[in-house]
Amino acid sequence: MFNIFKKKDIDKDIDLFAPVNGTLINIEDVADPAFAAKVTGDGVAFSFDEDFICAPADGKISIIAETRHAFAMKFENGVEILIHVGLNTVNLGGKGFKALVSEGKKVKLGTPIIQIDRKIINEHNIDLTTPMIVTNTNGYKLKIISENKNVKLAQTVVMKLEKE
Repeated sequence: MFNIFKKKDIDKDIDLFAPVNGTLINIEDVADPAFAAKVTGDGVAFSFDEDFICAPADGKISIIAETRHAFAMKFENGVEILIHVGLNTVNLGGKGFKALVSEGKKVKLGTPIIQIDRKIINEHNIDLTTPMIVTNTNGYKLKIISENKNVKLAQTVVMKLEKE
């Protein structure tokens, strides 16, 4: 009757969806050697033409970079991801980026997290290839789903985290 003492299902698999409408890129093909070599973790990247980067699953915003060019999320099972909007965007010092949520906020799949100003991005000739990296698998096996190169925001599963 009451579920307040029921243990949360933290051992469930997680699907990570596309945080944008666009094209899926293999992480090895990203024009940044650190991301391509998986120094920070494994994942995928995206090319897109819109102005919002959204949550790829339900979770909690654990970090929003001071320069608002990247954010991290943590899920109930302890898995953590990083979404880095563009390459070398830290050099903009926050110019052209707006955080739409704050650190510590719980968000749902598809919630807009970062808004970009394309005019500023284009003026600085920024490559907006956006990596989504799993930085901590917490006992889960990462499976990259790469059959569909054209992805839809909050609809196309791009990675799965399966309990080992």
